[in-house]
Amino acid sequence: MKIMLKVILSFLMISGAFAEDLTKEQSDALNKEMEIIKKIASDPKIVEAVKAVNTTPLADYKDMTQDKWKDLPVLDPKVRYFIKNASAEFLKTKKNEQTTEFFINAADGTKVAFLSKTSNWSHKGKAKHDEPMAGKAWQGKIEMDESTGLKSIQVAVPVLDGAKAIGSFTAGFSITKLK
Repeated sequence: MKIMLKVILSFLMISGAFAEDLTKEQSDALNKEMEIIKKIASDPKIVEAVKAVNTTPLADYKDMTQDKWKDLPVLDPKVRYFIKNASAEFLKTKKNEQTTEFFINAADGTKVAFLSKTSNWSHKGKAKHDEPMAGKAWQGKIEMDESTGLKSIQVAVPVLDGAKAIGSFTAGFSITKLK
């Protein structure tokens, strides 16, 4: 019993050593980035693109599922559309050296635009989409991002039409470059 307790305590101490928090410098940099993404999310180009998808969902994607999305290669035209549309081109102009990813979701959590293929087709049911849809900003934990392969942190804000949340905008930032 004592050996088992020691093993458990050792594991807890080791796993705690791997927990990571932002430094003050990184936190300050992330707060600055958060203000920038709020401005991007409120840009009329983004608001109109989200409104358009909410009003008229993309017909070619009506049968898209998480599994089908995961199976699509990055060069598939269904993926490339979200990298090449006008909203994605606008996002590219807002990217900086700290940015690992940007993606915009419609109200139903499906994609409007992104810089690179996301891990999920829909983020509905995930805090990074649901909290912004409730009008709140969201901040994730430091983690190895599945879609970029980089140690990063994600934040998300609502895309607003007036005071109403109509979509979400998620941004990922490299931990090593947040300064």
